[in-house]
Amino acid sequence: MKIKDIVIIGMMGAILVGIQVAMGLLPIPNLELVSLLVIVFTLVFGYRTLYIIYIFVLLEGFFYGFGPWWINYLYVWTILFFVANFFRKRKELILWATISGAFGLGFGALCSIPYFITGGFPTGIAYWVSGIPFDIIHGIGNFIVTLFLFKPIYRILNKLSNNGMISV
Repeated sequence: MKIKDIVIIGMMGAILVGIQVAMGLLPIPNLELVSLLVIVFTLVFGYRTLYIIYIFVLLEGFFYGFGPWWINYLYVWTILFFVANFFRKRKELILWATISGAFGLGFGALCSIPYFITGGFPTGIAYWVSGIPFDIIHGIGNFIVTLFLFKPIYRILNKLSNNGMISV
């Protein structure tokens, strides 16, 4: 891996943290750009996105603390990477918006897994069900954000990588 790749990976990880923190200041809960960016990064950077994801997760831990929620971040973004990678040849905007929306809708269910393990079935269900209103907002927000921002962000990153400004 070249030094240029390492710098790009670090910058993209920092961008994910910065955008998540900035979006957290909005009055709408669970409206975020990380899902969209993980999808686009997967399409443009391929497997290097895993490095970006884990830099993001590590920085999130440093920023917010390494609580139980942090364990979720170790695998939920990786799942999105693998889903996006599976469909990477597809270019239909509605597909990417649907994947992003479904990911947002299922985010709470994915995050409840450690609670099923540590607290048992009632704890896992309670955690998941209590977050369903936020998951609905998350899913709708992801769908709309991806519908409007996927093409411009993909075009910019893809153009930069094809011009040699970003190595892939």
